[in-house]
Amino acid sequence: MRGGPHMFIDQGDLAIDRHLILTHRLRARRVELGLTQKQVVTRLARRGIRTTNKTLSSFEHGAGVDVVRLPELAAALDCTVTYLLGLTEDPTQWSPDHPTPLLRPSPATPATGNWILGPDVPTRATAHRS
Repeated sequence: MRGGPHMFIDQGDLAIDRHLILTHRLRARRVELGLTQKQVVTRLARRGIRTTNKTLSSFEHGAGVDVVRLPELAAALDCTVTYLLGLTEDPTQWSPDHPTPLLRPSPATPATGNWILGPDVPTRATAHRS
């Protein structure tokens, strides 16, 4: 195996799918709670994270979210990191819904029903059109 035993193996578009889930869940959870971006920015400031509405908006629209900020983002949105990453449907649950979550099946992979991209999360194809 190239890169040694501690390197990640690219499983197709896993990173892109997880990124889509995260950006979708950030906005969806904020809207579900009835919060404005300004209110979330204020909640983040109380946790020592200084940011702006513009930065939060860019996170919600696909800009890279700094992984070290995920716990504070989750706390500001009254949910878990596990939820933001799409590993559970329950915003308060820390453990994944499935021991080995799968992504939406590709044409080469038969559908098993245990994928983490639910009907509420856009696919790569639809996300690029918006």
